[in-house]
Amino acid sequence: MPERNIKLILAYDGMNYHGWQRQKNGVTIQEVVEEKLARMLGEPVAVIASGRTDAGVHAMNQVCNFKTGTTLDAWIVRKGLNALLPKDIRVLGAEDVPFSFNARYSARKKRYRYCIFNGEVHDVFLRRTAWHIPQPLDAERMRGCLALIVGTRDFSSFRAAGSSNRNPVRTIFKADLLIEANRLWTIELEADGFLRHMVRNIVGTLVSAGRGKLTSGEFEGVLEARDRRAAGATAPAHGLFLVDVTY
Repeated sequence: MPERNIKLILAYDGMNYHGWQRQKNGVTIQEVVEEKLARMLGEPVAVIASGRTDAGVHAMNQVCNFKTGTTLDAWIVRKGLNALLPKDIRVLGAEDVPFSFNARYSARKKRYRYCIFNGEVHDVFLRRTAWHIPQPLDAERMRGCLALIVGTRDFSSFRAAGSSNRNPVRTIFKADLLIEANRLWTIELEADGFLRHMVRNIVGTLVSAGRGKLTSGEFEGVLEARDRRAAGATAPAHGLFLVDVTY
């Protein structure tokens, strides 16, 4: 019988993986972490994450937990796991938590960041972590659109087709666009939860607005349509980061 519940904080580069959740057609973060834990602890382990990041999506602070009968100190688990994991997955922290803690269902807020490099020639060092858009973008129009999504809304227009999410209503607490001197644009969204592909679909539609293809009024119409067909293209996965989870 498992006697402990251990919480892990992971950071990973998602480019080489088919997302978080185990699947038959490719290597996933969950698969790799569970296999290395099982090898180290000598028992099968099921790891629960705060959210199932998609193929190619990165995480700075992915929160996970697993139940175990091991007597190893949590810091030894962290050290041992880092010795076994590939270099693109790191364990930033490990600690014992109450048995009732569940990384997914105990989460209250999540924060995602999407990175865009807005310059004629892509920055070679950002090619794995930012969407390259060479055309000029209208920052103020994009900020105006972002202001429209703050609050409690039905986000069906930004939900992936065929999504299993039954309730499309989410509350976005913050929606910001920051621009750095090196032409790196970052869009940050903090909410009580996100639908599948929601951030990437919002970003894709924002970029349409930034390119002058959509007014803020038309963006509001997309939101109110509650229809995925009304929104823009899905932004590429490699620009998206899970930044933080609040409990």
